[in-house]
Amino acid sequence: MPAGNHTFFSPVTYILTNIPGMEESHVWISIPFCLMYIVTLFGNSLLLFIILTEQSLHEPMYLFLSMLAAADLLLSTTAVPKMLAVFWFGAGEISFAACLTQMFFIHVSFLAESAILLAMAFDRYVAICDPLRYTAVLTKSVIGKMGSFCIIFPLIFLVKMKFCGTNLPPHTYCEHLAIAWLACEDITVSIWYGLAVAIFVIGLDTVLIAVSYGLILRAIFLLPSKDARLKALHTCSSHLCVILMFYTPAFFPIFAHRFGHIIPGYILSLLTNLYVLIPPMLNPIVYGVTTKEILKRVINVFHRWCRGSSLLS
Repeated sequence: MPAGNHTFFSPVTYILTNIPGMEESHVWISIPFCLMYIVTLFGNSLLLFIILTEQSLHEPMYLFLSMLAAADLLLSTTAVPKMLAVFWFGAGEISFAACLTQMFFIHVSFLAESAILLAMAFDRYVAICDPLRYTAVLTKSVIGKMGSFCIIFPLIFLVKMKFCGTNLPPHTYCEHLAIAWLACEDITVSIWYGLAVAIFVIGLDTVLIAVSYGLILRAIFLLPSKDARLKALHTCSSHLCVILMFYTPAFFPIFAHRFGHIIPGYILSLLTNLYVLIPPMLNPIVYGVTTKEILKRVINVFHRWCRGSSLLS
């Protein structure tokens, strides 16, 4: 946005807004949002509890899954409570520092989840294509190297620019380009840096995941028996579902903010809100239902809780 004859200012606070064009439906929209957030908290916390307390689940696949659950909790908890406060109480005011902090953790969670999904694809590749070296390749030091989120730090400085006219970003939480579009300066650097992150980080992750699964499928179809092929495919099914749930809604807002100005604002805002709700909610459900070891332990946990409550009564 060109500078022109504007009065520049550095905003002390922003006022987060509701979904434009859907003001009459905000209370109804907030109900499923709140329920999804409760399911997210419960499902991911239960998954973390089971993996951390069950010694038999301290294997690479489950440790990656616990990292994914932690990233899901961080992503949703960073955005959703403030989103619900905006819907219910109109409490949209947020300080500039708090806005940058929220933006940072949302993007950190996003890139961390992408890195974890890539690590999980590598885990499945080693388990299926080179099982004899599984424990030697996936050591604790390898599992712990998940440091791709440092690339987000420049986003914080890219919104340190001159603003004018309004401090009302059209979102229920602080999103990088939603803040940048309020500036009176040229935001070309912000636009192309964000696009570069999407292409070279998220895009690279998706390419490597696709290559991993290409090699996995080739190895699976070379297995001698149908039962062995089905068993190998089953071990990958939950991960493939989570990958689709994560990347499909993720890429649309990334590119729509930059090139999709013909898309109605309320649709873009809804998709942006749902992105921090649906994948974190569905991930533990998918793994809980499709992974026999986790499902068994979830049933045991509920059985113990039911027994304990019946004894107390």
